[in-house]
Amino acid sequence: MGQYALLYILFAPFLGAIALLFVPNRQVLQVRLIAAASAGISLLASIYLFFAFDPVKGGYQFIQRFEWSKELGISFHLGVDGIGTPLVLASAILLFAGVFVSWHIKDRAKEFYIFLLILAAATIGVFMSLDLFFLYFFYEMSVLPMYLLLGVWGSHTKGYLEMTDPEGLKKRDSVGFFFNFGSNSKEYAAMKLTLFLSAGAILALLGILLIYKFSGLHTFDILVLREQAKFSGNLATVIWLLIFFGFASIAPLWPLHSWSPVGHAAAPAATSMLHAGVLMKLGHFSIIRVAFEILPDATRELMPIAAVLCVFSIIYGGFVAFYAKDTKYVIGYSSSSHMGYVFLGMAALDYISLSGAVLYMFAHAMATGMLFAMAGWVYDQTHTRDIPSLGGLVNRMPFVAGCFLIACMASVGMPGTVNFIAEVMILVGSWNKYPFQVIVAVLGIVLTLAYLFRMMRGLFYGPMDSRYSHAHDAVAMVDRMPLLLMIACSIIFGIFPGHFYNVIRAGTDPLVARITQVVPLAAGNGDALGVTRDELKRQADNLSSIARHEADE
Repeated sequence: MGQYALLYILFAPFLGAIALLFVPNRQVLQVRLIAAASAGISLLASIYLFFAFDPVKGGYQFIQRFEWSKELGISFHLGVDGIGTPLVLASAILLFAGVFVSWHIKDRAKEFYIFLLILAAATIGVFMSLDLFFLYFFYEMSVLPMYLLLGVWGSHTKGYLEMTDPEGLKKRDSVGFFFNFGSNSKEYAAMKLTLFLSAGAILALLGILLIYKFSGLHTFDILVLREQAKFSGNLATVIWLLIFFGFASIAPLWPLHSWSPVGHAAAPAATSMLHAGVLMKLGHFSIIRVAFEILPDATRELMPIAAVLCVFSIIYGGFVAFYAKDTKYVIGYSSSSHMGYVFLGMAALDYISLSGAVLYMFAHAMATGMLFAMAGWVYDQTHTRDIPSLGGLVNRMPFVAGCFLIACMASVGMPGTVNFIAEVMILVGSWNKYPFQVIVAVLGIVLTLAYLFRMMRGLFYGPMDSRYSHAHDAVAMVDRMPLLLMIACSIIFGIFPGHFYNVIRAGTDPLVARITQVVPLAAGNGDALGVTRDELKRQADNLSSIARHEADE
C-alpha cells in the first residue's frame, strides 16, 4: 500500500460513486454498504498514511506524478507533507462517519451518497495536490456536490413556511429570493454558498494564472514554483492578495463568512460535518500551500491583515452564536468564530502557532463533526431546531446527551482533548507578536463555553414538551459508531499527541523558516529552535576561533 496510498485514499470514494451508478435506488442496503466500503478503504489507507509518514525525513512523501499536459506544464502530482497528512485523515474520518450518520436517509439515497463521496474525494484531492491546476480543479469540484446536497436534501430554516409574496396571497417561491437576503429557504442557502465560493474562486484563479504567467517557468508544479519562481514587489503583493482573499472566502474569514452559517443550517447532517470539518479548511490549506510556499516574502509582509480580520471573526461569530436560537446556526457561527483561531496561528508565523493552527484544523473537524451529527439526530427526532421549544431530551436520549457534552468540552478546549493542545499552541505561539489578539481569543473561548453549554441546557435539560415524547436515543451500532469514532480521535490524540505533533512540525518548521528566514535546529526530542542565519554564522565563527586557538596551544 505504501507506494500507492494516496491513490487508494483519493480514488476509493470516486470508484464507490461510480459503482453506485449501477445499483438500483430501491436496493438501499446495497447502496449504503458500497458507500461504507469505499469510505472505509479510504479511511484505512489514510490511517496507514498518517502512521507511515516519517517526521524525521520530512518534506513531501508518498509522491505520485503523472504527466498530464507537457505543453501546458500540467501534471497530476500528488504528495503530502506534515500539513496535508492530518487533513487527509480528517477528511477520511468524517466521510466514513458521515456515511453512517446518513444511514437512515431514504429519499434518493443513491444520489445522496454519490454526491457525498464526490465531495469528500474533492477535499482530499486539494490536500494532496502539488500542482496548482489540480489543486484548483479539486477545489472547484467540491462546490457542485455542496450545491446539490443543500438544494435537494437540505431543509428550510425557521420562518420559511411563513414567507409570502408582496400581496400576501401565497407562499413565496424560494427561487424568487435570489437577491433577497432575508430568505430562509434551502435553495437560497445553496445559491448563496455557490455564489460566494465561486466569486472567491475567480480571485484565486486570477492569482494562480498570474503565477503561471509571470514566473516564466511554464509550469503549475508547486515544488518547482516554490524553488524557482521570483516576483517583483508590487506583482507579488497583487498575487498574494488575490490568493489570500480568494481562498479566505471558504475559510470563512470575516467579512466573507455569511454564506457559511446559512449553509450549515440548511445542509443535512453529514454535509454539515464535511462542510465545517474539511471544506472550510480548504481555504486555510490553500493559502498555506500557495501563498506561504510560493510567495514567502509577501506572506511575511501582508499576513498582519489576517491578524486584524481574525479578531472580527472570533468576536462577531461568537456573539451571533450566543444569541442564535437555531441549533445549526449556533454551531455554524461557532465554526466561523473558531476559524479565526486558525488565522491567528497562521498570522503569527511562528513554529508553535502554525503547528497549533494545523492541529486545530483537525481538532475542530472532530469536535464540530460530533456537534453537527448530534444536531442532525435531534432534528430527525423532533423535526425542529428551535432551542427554546426543546428541553428535557436527556431523558429520551441519554447517550446522545453524553456525547453532546463531550463534543462541547472538546470545542471549548478542555484538557484531555486535542483541541486543548491546539489552542494552547496557538495562544502561546502568537503571544509575542499579537498579544491583543491572544487576549481576544481567550475571551472567545469563554464565550464559546457560554453559548455551547447554554445550547446543551436548552436541548437536554428542563421540562420536556409532550410533543417530543416519541423521540428516542441512538441505540443501533450504526448510529453510535460515528460518534464514538470522532470522540475517540479527539481524546486519543489529546492524550497521546506525540506522533501527531512530530508529523505537523515536519511540515511547518521548514515553511516558517523559509518565510521568516530563520534556520530551524532540530533538537533530540523532536522540538525545533530558531536562530537567524547571521546568528548561526556568528556562532560558527566563534567555534572556529576557539578551535584554532586550541590547535595553536
